[in-house]
Amino acid sequence: MAIFLNENSKVIVQGMTGAEGTKHTKRMLASGTNIVGGVNPRKAGEKVDFDGTVLPVFGTVKEAMEATGANVTVIFVPPAFSKAAVVEAIDAEIELAVVITEGIPVHDTAYFWAHAVATGNKTRIIGPNCPGIISPGKSNAGIIPANIAGSGKIGLVSKSGTLTYQMMHELKDFGFSTAIGIGGDPIIGTTHIDALEAFQADDETVAIVMIGEIGGDAEERAAAYIKDNVTKPVVGYVAGFTAPEGKTMGHAGAIVSGSAGTAQAKKEALEAAGVKVGKTPSETAALMREIMQSL
Repeated sequence: MAIFLNENSKVIVQGMTGAEGTKHTKRMLASGTNIVGGVNPRKAGEKVDFDGTVLPVFGTVKEAMEATGANVTVIFVPPAFSKAAVVEAIDAEIELAVVITEGIPVHDTAYFWAHAVATGNKTRIIGPNCPGIISPGKSNAGIIPANIAGSGKIGLVSKSGTLTYQMMHELKDFGFSTAIGIGGDPIIGTTHIDALEAFQADDETVAIVMIGEIGGDAEERAAAYIKDNVTKPVVGYVAGFTAPEGKTMGHAGAIVSGSAGTAQAKKEALEAAGVKVGKTPSETAALMREIMQSL
């Protein structure tokens, strides 16, 4: 099993003909993702050859969906045009939109997130500023390296792209049902709680790794959700124990004010909910290793 993305997912790429879109379309195809086309209004009707796989370019997401049956879009559109690209995907009612783009203005993200809600939440958004989602051996939508871990029974949800990769690599002998990088911007689509709910409902996910970071209260809210709703073992890691107070660290959402949003406060909230929290990513992986060996 997997959540949100599986071997039946049909993927299109908005911005497929740009430099990043081209590079990562090749990588996704190489990892077995069923990519069925791209979207670029200026190149509609063209075909692009990716090492022997020829993909059509459509003018709109709606046209691509009608022609191919696509139900997932991966968005590699520059920040200035990302709002329009995501709104177009939402209006086409595609099931999943994975927004990789970094540097999208927060008010633009707020706009398209609110638009998704106002139109009935028919499109799940992952991101922006994220590495995407991978169900190893089934499908890979985004920029997560496909060769760092195979399929297994651990679910992973993370704010950090690089820590997603590290955790997958450290636990590669157990493997993953699905790994999701949700992004670290102040406003994101899919949250820790959304992923936790889906992993809890997935019969073949037996344990969950949750990676957070300083800033905001997402981890505290996730801790409360875990306490009330999650029966599977969860281990956690919070990045930013050494971050100086009041500074934005890396991700736009990672800013601490007073004691709110500190790594220590998040660690305490998670531990109070029964989550084992590692002091380092490697220690967190070791905690999950112990759990998997005991199951």
